Amino acid sequence: MFDNRELISQVAVTAAQMRDIEGRIFAAGMPVAALMEKVAGLITRRVEEIILQGEKVNFSTPCVGIIAGPGHNGGDALVVARELHFRGYEVKVYCPISKLKELTSQHLQFIHSLDIPCYESIEPLQDCDFFIDGLFGFGLERDITEPIAGAINQLNQWHKPIISIDVPSGLHTDTGKILGVGIRATHTFCLGLWKLGLFEDQALEYIGEAELIDFDIQYTDLQAVLGEVPKIKRITTATALSALPLPRQQVTHKYKEGHLLLVCGSRRYSGGAILTGLGARASGVGLLSIAVPQSLAATMVSHLPEALIIGCPETQTGAIAELKLPGNKDLNSFDAIACGPGITVDADSVVREILDCSQDLLLDADGLNIIANMGALQTLQKRQASTILTPHAGEFKRLFPNIENVNQNRILAVQEAAKQSSAIVLLKGSRTAIANSQGCVWINSQSTPALARGGSGDVLTGLLGGLMAQAVSRNLSVEKMVATAAWWHSSAAILATQERTQLGVDAFTLTKYLIPVLASAKK
Repeated sequence: MFDNRELISQVAVTAAQMRDIEGRIFAAGMPVAALMEKVAGLITRRVEEIILQGEKVNFSTPCVGIIAGPGHNGGDALVVARELHFRGYEVKVYCPISKLKELTSQHLQFIHSLDIPCYESIEPLQDCDFFIDGLFGFGLERDITEPIAGAINQLNQWHKPIISIDVPSGLHTDTGKILGVGIRATHTFCLGLWKLGLFEDQALEYIGEAELIDFDIQYTDLQAVLGEVPKIKRITTATALSALPLPRQQVTHKYKEGHLLLVCGSRRYSGGAILTGLGARASGVGLLSIAVPQSLAATMVSHLPEALIIGCPETQTGAIAELKLPGNKDLNSFDAIACGPGITVDADSVVREILDCSQDLLLDADGLNIIANMGALQTLQKRQASTILTPHAGEFKRLFPNIENVNQNRILAVQEAAKQSSAIVLLKGSRTAIANSQGCVWINSQSTPALARGGSGDVLTGLLGGLMAQAVSRNLSVEKMVATAAWWHSSAAILATQERTQLGVDAFTLTKYLIPVLASAKK
């Protein structure tokens, strides 16, 4: 059971929602000035930790440049300036806008009284070693124009460490779009609750290392604005581990731990079948059956001797022509089915047959391309069991051609796709987004570009398929398993990157890190 702090650390909000939550806090009697002091104190502590640890900086006694805007974000930055000054740091302030909110203006007046130098141009701050960005906070809607746009470009060109307060200035809070120009932060300290725009791919090159500054928002205020169950949440290590089908009961057997059928591979793409099988193996599924073209059967046995390999009749092109399941089994004999990696579009009839079964189903790769060609969204809507679709952006556009701007607002896009298909949709990317047909979204905020290699998605398909089968056999939430698989897959890649660099993480190597990363996370 999670406490409310853990739940709050998962939630992501829009600018409007954050305003409403803050409005409740202030209406309850919290003085704005008191909250500003509290938040700035937390920021100052983290800034000092980064400076003293030498994280991304190479200086002993830094000069800190403070970029202060007209709103309360600027007020936060000015309080940080004051506190760093009192701690003995050299501080300079750039405040380019004369019309300030009253509280921010008061803090600037006190900064002047301390003889901290303040400037209306950015050039005098060029010799600063470190910057705090408090120019514009959440809710910015208009493009930044000159002369501030030029100052931001100049700041970015200095290539100094920058900590942005809440969101990097110039970043749209909800979409991650850059409004004319944006500060390229090395760190972003998101205040109170995660902001949606930080989880869009287009924001990644601006936010650096993001962390949440928790200033003790009450869960009742969250619920009052977002409802009993928040719609958009971030996958954390704690939530992922809580959904795993571990530990097992002391008395169990393989038939209780899920039976997965993988339908994958072709003569041309045998590697996809192997990688999918290895991903499924790591999931801990009790029984693993893998249907491949007959010509791949011997190869599959050599890589996965514990799996039941089902050699199927194949087409002239080497794709599965039809499923030939052993004994008295049919598709409904399995707890879950995962279909698609490497099958080619020549396996059209096989995918049509699988769509008609009543078991939980995962479709990936050519499984998605086939249903896109079929125009099969109506078929998906009619399925009674869970259906999981795992497209990358290109496959997504083929499946949902009427959903525009998938790369500009991935969260809205995946919500609409799940609604149209009545499926759980996992949209792959640097920030994988997962939505169900009720509009609930899970965001995987941790990943690595090392996963941008052929075969990485096949590993995810196998891993997720194995977790699905276990979820069904234990009556667990399949939706939570999708989120857990996304976290597990990316966390393994991150661990592999730390040990081997990004170039060393091919898909086969990735499978070797699935178990180590899980063992490490559970310590």
